[in-house]
Amino acid sequence: MTFEQLQLIPPIIKAIAKENYTRPTPIQEQAIPPVLAGRDLFGLRPDGDR
Repeated sequence: MTFEQLQLIPPIIKAIAKENYTRPTPIQEQAIPPVLAGRDLFGLRPDGDR
């Protein structure tokens, strides 16, 4: 999955690209869609897990 596929707004896509990020982390992939839908979110992942 890419950040574009997560349907982020263009300014955010541009900022992400400027920082040379190409793919969301697994937690970002799972968290971004419900946040954009206006849902509450609680996320947890182990430190150092990439």
